[in-house]
Amino acid sequence: MAESEEKLPISDFYKVVTFKTIFKTEKWWEAVVVFENQGRRALGLYLWQNRAGQWKRKHKFAIKNVDEWNKLRTAMDQLIPKLTNKS
Repeated sequence: MAESEEKLPISDFYKVVTFKTIFKTEKWWEAVVVFENQGRRALGLYLWQNRAGQWKRKHKFAIKNVDEWNKLRTAMDQLIPKLTNKS
């Protein structure tokens, strides 16, 4: 594990290989996680919400291989200029 050995609120079904926190507040926690399940690794983008003192997963998006990542990256590269352009 990474990030000063902080434990992520992920099911014990998955083995966390490493992770990087994107942001964390009292209410929200977002992280990119490399996890393993049955010998296969994937990269996941997680968003948790703190409800009544417990972190609950709000969103999870997993990328299972490099080909999938390349397709996503190409699509994002094409659309990211639309964040600043009003056209």
